Amino acid sequence: MLNRFVADYLDGLAAADFAPTPRVAGRLASYDGLLMEATGLSLPVGTVCAIGSGAERVEAEVIGFRAGRTLLMNLGGSTALLPNAPVRPIGPPGEAEVGHALLGRVIDGAGKPIDGMGPIRGAGRWPLAGKAGNPLDRGRVLKPMDVGVRAINGLLTIGQGQRIGIMAGSGVGKSVLLGMIVRAAQADVIVIGLIGERSREVADFLETKVAGEARKRAVVVAVPANHSPVLRIRGALRATAIAEAFRAEGKNVLLIMDSLTRVAHAGREIGLALGEPASARGYPPSAIAMLPNIIERAGASVSSGGSITAIYTVLADGDDGNDPVVDSARSILDGHIVLSRQMAERGVYPAIDVGPSVSRVMTDIADKPHQLAARVLRRHLATYEENRDLVLMGAYRAGADPAIDAAITYHSAILEFIRQEPDQIVPMAESIAELTGVFGDG
Repeated sequence: MLNRFVADYLDGLAAADFAPTPRVAGRLASYDGLLMEATGLSLPVGTVCAIGSGAERVEAEVIGFRAGRTLLMNLGGSTALLPNAPVRPIGPPGEAEVGHALLGRVIDGAGKPIDGMGPIRGAGRWPLAGKAGNPLDRGRVLKPMDVGVRAINGLLTIGQGQRIGIMAGSGVGKSVLLGMIVRAAQADVIVIGLIGERSREVADFLETKVAGEARKRAVVVAVPANHSPVLRIRGALRATAIAEAFRAEGKNVLLIMDSLTRVAHAGREIGLALGEPASARGYPPSAIAMLPNIIERAGASVSSGGSITAIYTVLADGDDGNDPVVDSARSILDGHIVLSRQMAERGVYPAIDVGPSVSRVMTDIADKPHQLAARVLRRHLATYEENRDLVLMGAYRAGADPAIDAAITYHSAILEFIRQEPDQIVPMAESIAELTGVFGDG
């Protein structure tokens, strides 16, 4: 009886075509609080590993190689790791969960839900780094997108599939402007990446700016400033991958990323840890080179008919418009909105500095009367700013120059056109009607 059982059992194993696979493991050779080095492993960059065991286990991602050792960066907080702790791979190079199962959810940089609503079920998969695309598959931007902000709709018209940056120093109103856009944006899906911001701002953004109907069609990826630099970069890649998957379904997606500068800061930390030489303002070349890889993934798709309209906030350190991240982003994006601290100090919100701001697709999506009215407003504003000191000192005599007289006359109307309450939504048609009604005659 026993012999027959053993024979049947062994025959069953043989029929199952059993092929055991070895369990790969290495050892932790060094750890300085951020960068780890492991021996005995050969894994591709991007692989997630578990280091240690039991309650002392921590996750890390492979970021490079040096002198026969595998370099990893901690994905979590500090832990009591010991020398020669086991290092085991637990996940392949990055894929993101995507699809309708994520709508209304909040996830972290690793894709884990943090909203207390349980696990995400039924999601699809998409490469974190995106799929290689043909440049000819990128469609032109030909249709305007209503963002509910009068100054942007009228003077810096945004199109579906455009990539635009909001550039300003700290505390000038970038997040408030983003909230205004999120509440009013006409998009099928909204993907929001809160990368490297304060933890308090994450909860505040969810409660005040992504509330009601907007929350049901939004996906939020939140990676606060105290998280690992690898997780911050993963958060930016994950938000972009989620938007790409919806675009492939033919959806018009609004991608908000706050902020692109924090992503570059994370790249700087990783680059310096790997020993890259610091160049402009301490940024290694890889940190700046990473930005076009993220930004270029947005845009319109000819094959699917969908689009990703991307809005990135860019922090100008010290209000410096020539900061390397600001300068690099400005050269890649399809337009930029500059917020002025001087206008904010005068109580003009949103503090949009119309002069240096530009939308590079506005001539393709706005009609001629609209464009002419916007140019008239810009001309009057530029004339006033050039002669502002003369006017305020009383050195200018009325009637000496008709252009300056017209600029002074229209200045209050210009400020009223730019000024808008945070909870107010001004549709595109109304914005254009106000602009052409006041400035349409030249």
